[in-house]
Parts: sequence; structure tokens; C-alpha cells
Amino acid sequence: MDLSRIVKWLVILIVIFLAWKYLSPKFLKKSAAPTGDGTFVNSSCIGAADKASATWGSGVGKFVNPPYDMDAWSIFRSDVDSKIANAEGQCACVAESCHKVQSAMHDLSSLAGDLESALRNGSPPPGDIVQRQEAIDRQLDEARDLIRSGK
Repeated sequence: MDLSRIVKWLVILIVIFLAWKYLSPKFLKKSAAPTGDGTFVNSSCIGAADKASATWGSGVGKFVNPPYDMDAWSIFRSDVDSKIANAEGQCACVAESCHKVQSAMHDLSSLAGDLESALRNGSPPPGDIVQRQEAIDRQLDEARDLIRSGK
């Protein structure tokens, strides 16, 4: 190999490296913020979790007193489950805040399942719905604090 070919290959490799080094960060989501351990916290994660929680909170009141409209429940439950799944997908990082949101979404899914069981069995809704929703909201607040601190 002659010297001009070696120089051409070096120039090509340097251009490729510089393009990768300086252009690839621009293609990352702007909503991702680096944490201290090199992971990324996706700020849309908490927004998606808030939507799931708000959807639940704004609609669950329709299903705490009989008679229960099971068709309306199915639509509501499907909407809540869809928003929970979206939040879980948005929060698929290894950061502590993501784990906190995932835990909250698991608890919300469990709460929805418990209410569905009660409705389908004709029994009264669980008496601790409000307390469980408050616990979920606290977890989301804690996740928000963790995001602010880069965890």
C-alpha cells in the first residue's frame, strides 16, 4: 500500500469518527438527561406516568357505586392499561427514578385489577382505593425528585 492510500484511509476514518462523535448526540432524544452513572433519565417518562394516574383518578369515581356499567368499565380499563403500558415503555431505563415510576405503574395496574375483580364479582370496591392512589401519587412525586437530582 502506498502512502497516499494510507493517508486517504486515515482521513476517512477521522471524518467518520468526528461525525459519530459530534452528530450522534443530536439524534438522541432531547428529553433525555444524563445521570451521574452514564444512564439516561427520559423526562417523558414521568409525564406518561402522570397521564396514566390522572386518567385513573378522573374516571374511577364512576365505578365506586352500583349499578356498574361494565361496558364503560371495559373502555375505561383499556384506556388506563394503555396509558400504564406507555408509561412503562417510556420508563425502561435503569435509573432509580425509572424504577420508582415502574413500581407506581405496577401498583396502579394492581389497583385497577382489584377494582375489576370487585366489580365483576358484584362486591363493593376495595375500601383503600384513595389511600392506594395517594401512595401511587407519592411514588410519582418521589420519582420527580429523583429526576431533578439526576437519578
